Amino acid sequence: MAPTEEDIAWFKSTFHPVPKPRLPDDCVEYSLYLFPTASRTWPESELRQRLQDVQRYATTLQKQYLKEYIWQRENFSLKLIDEDAFTLLQGRTEYGDSIEDEWVIVWLLRELTKEFDDLWVRVNDNDGEFLLIEAAETLPQWLEPEVADNRVWIHQSRLTILKPPHEKKAASSKSEKLSIWDAQQIILKEPKRLMKSTMVEEEAFHRLRNYPDQIAKSMHHAQIIIPRRIAYLLHQKPSYISPAVEAFYLRDPIALKPLSEKSASSLLFSPEDFVTTSVTIPRVAYAQLRSQDFPAPKVWKDHMPMRTNPEEFTRAETGMKLACGFEMLLQDTQNQDKTNVREMKMLLEDLDTGDDVLPTDAEISQGSQQQDSEEWLDVNFQEFEQDLAGKGKRNTTDSAGFGDKMAQENLQRLVSQFENFMNDDDSDSDDNWFPDEDSENTAEDNSYKDTSDGEDKDASFNEADLAKMMREMMGMPPDTDIDNSDVRGMVPGVVQELESEGEEENADDIQTLMSRMEAELNESGALDLDPTTKKIKATQQAVRKGKAKANSKAGEEGSKFHQDNQQVDFDLMKELLEKFKGQPAHSG
Repeated sequence: MAPTEEDIAWFKSTFHPVPKPRLPDDCVEYSLYLFPTASRTWPESELRQRLQDVQRYATTLQKQYLKEYIWQRENFSLKLIDEDAFTLLQGRTEYGDSIEDEWVIVWLLRELTKEFDDLWVRVNDNDGEFLLIEAAETLPQWLEPEVADNRVWIHQSRLTILKPPHEKKAASSKSEKLSIWDAQQIILKEPKRLMKSTMVEEEAFHRLRNYPDQIAKSMHHAQIIIPRRIAYLLHQKPSYISPAVEAFYLRDPIALKPLSEKSASSLLFSPEDFVTTSVTIPRVAYAQLRSQDFPAPKVWKDHMPMRTNPEEFTRAETGMKLACGFEMLLQDTQNQDKTNVREMKMLLEDLDTGDDVLPTDAEISQGSQQQDSEEWLDVNFQEFEQDLAGKGKRNTTDSAGFGDKMAQENLQRLVSQFENFMNDDDSDSDDNWFPDEDSENTAEDNSYKDTSDGEDKDASFNEADLAKMMREMMGMPPDTDIDNSDVRGMVPGVVQELESEGEEENADDIQTLMSRMEAELNESGALDLDPTTKKIKATQQAVRKGKAKANSKAGEEGSKFHQDNQQVDFDLMKELLEKFKGQPAHSG
């Protein structure tokens, strides 16, 4: 029986949830809720049955699209749980270095919401609402990380954001935090607060634009030379390759100890009985294998081919690295409780006891011998620098570029977003932005944007312009030129410090300006926290002597004043210049 409103009100008034622990790094968590409409309610048994239907359909999707997909660490899975008085499906996947795994999960969740109209999905990782991070450039300004929890949902494949009430746009919107109960009530009873922006959605799901075709392209097929026992393990379960590659990539001196022996008798995978076979491996894992500079261990050196045949040597070297990864994975004591390790040890025991046999050459030759191109590994650093500089949009089709097409597009998009952010003068505005449900370009949205065109969007800084502007502000002629001796007489310490930093050749105007400003400030007593008549007179005397080029004797009082306040004056001027440099779009 579904809880009544009175039950919900009582629960909210008495229940204080324990804060959830932060997700570990490289981990994504997803929660699936069934929210029936207000016109119908489900008994508990029917709700569980519906959630089990979602589970079964998720399994069907994986069999259809992910049959040959290899996860980096953990695969996608859903468990039926009870949490915060809700019955839901929840899962957590550790994806390691394979960001592709995280987006495969997001794609699966979107497909599930297409099939079940009343299914609402939340997904986040250790960075929080990473879908909002993807769409950061298009988000409404009220949507801060502090209030984003339980606001971002996937429903019917659309990204849905729960807006605060319109009457709370100003102050309360930035402090209103939602619980799951609050989110459910908004979804069921306040449909006007459901924001579905096409622009935000396109940015958030940009990485999914080529799915499901992209799933197969994220795998790499390569022919390698490996011991037959490893070929047997990979034939039983191809996904064993991921933990082996990770063990090789994250190796430490303790894990390498079994490979340091001169004899191969203690190895589980001796460098013998080699076979050439094609393996399926995630691209990120294959790049980790190929990129590592790993000299062959002593027991492997005599079994490596000559480098005169690059193709055969690459296959043998890649197979050697993979074999070492399997060796470290199975012999390291810290891995003994892992499911994959226990399974592989049981398979090897079956071989040792004769319950199973190694595959023959004929059986191996009947398998796939696919060898994919490795052009996606090649990086043209010149074109990479062009893309970083925002000049990577090439119209020619004969340019191969660096990496694969997806990598180029993602980098160019990242650079474009960064440039837009740096040139956005409205990024720090406190105005609120409330797009309509199906459009982000309404008049209400535009009313919160500053359309000033007079500010400098390039945020450039020019010392000559600064000096000219400051001279005009102080009533000096634009071309006024003062002898350096005058400047040295007025502020010798400041000039010497500037010269010590190697700026003498391009800082004459600034030195002149600084000396004038310091003299006027000293004369008015602005730099003295405890001004006295005696000090002010001494300051005026020093200024007059400086203007008269009398550098020899400035009087005991003036000299003491300069010595005590010299560093303070320079720090003050430096701070003024830094502030001016940091705010080029504002007036002086």
